[in-house]
Amino acid sequence: MTLSVDVEATFTARGADPFTTAAAFEVKRGETAVVLGPSGSGKSLLLETVAGFHSHDGSVALDGTDLTSKAPENRRFGFVFQNYMLFPNMTVAENVRYGDRYHETTGDAVELLAELGISDLADRYPQTLSGGEKQRVALARSLYVRPDVLLLDEPLSALDVPTQTRLRQDMLDVLDGVTAVYVTHDRTTARTLADRILVMNEGRIVQRGTPDAVFARPTSQFVAQFTGSNCVPLDTDDLRGAVDGSGNAEYLAVRPENVRLDNGSGDVTATVERVVREDAAFRVTLAVSGHRIDAYTTDPPAPGSSVGVSFEESASTLL
Repeated sequence: MTLSVDVEATFTARGADPFTTAAAFEVKRGETAVVLGPSGSGKSLLLETVAGFHSHDGSVALDGTDLTSKAPENRRFGFVFQNYMLFPNMTVAENVRYGDRYHETTGDAVELLAELGISDLADRYPQTLSGGEKQRVALARSLYVRPDVLLLDEPLSALDVPTQTRLRQDMLDVLDGVTAVYVTHDRTTARTLADRILVMNEGRIVQRGTPDAVFARPTSQFVAQFTGSNCVPLDTDDLRGAVDGSGNAEYLAVRPENVRLDNGSGDVTATVERVVREDAAFRVTLAVSGHRIDAYTTDPPAPGSSVGVSFEESASTLL
């Protein structure tokens, strides 16, 4: 089963300029494609367009069958909204079974609630649930109709960090074998869940590939910065000298974990501006030839000290 998308849609909000989103991509059976982009990039509008909530040019097809003229409820898509959209006058079990109104073939609500660890919530109402519990109910409701494709619009974004971390791992089990399109601005979520990432900016997909390829080999300054790489202007002799074969490149993209620090020597000398602990490592912010570069290390130098800096050539990208 393959979801094929080739759409263009223009949206106009009162007091704002028209915004156009356009994208063409395919999602194979059992694959999770993550659309990663900043707020305002058009990723949620794209997802809603695929679901059939907005009119558009082009097509949305499933295994070659054009769904463009079909209403959202007839597309066999499950949709998990960012704010969950649970019905407050229905119990959890009734929310999950809501798809009975539109679909003849549905799943087992009791089994789904058990798989998601919320069997004990079946008779409660949404207003009594935590954010994480609501998210699980929304997932169960979408999976209950046995969708051909599951569409998820940043379902973790409103949760606190510990809950996000826990549910992100649960999502790996939920999405296993499911054909899904997941929208997020969070690069950790993208790297964790994606089989393939589509980076979106200003209504367009600007890079696509596996998580490792996108994060390790950005093709533009925007993608490098948005995915967490240093994007260093090669505007001084010191920096150009530190990079072999820089040629006409304007920037060096290198992830913080691929910046090496050496108290003895390096390709270029830097001053340590800041040291911040992040979980098991330290993020060290360095001043190099008038630019800031971040590096990760387990043995940080002292703020104000000078260190040698080298860039792992095999893990660096010239832009």
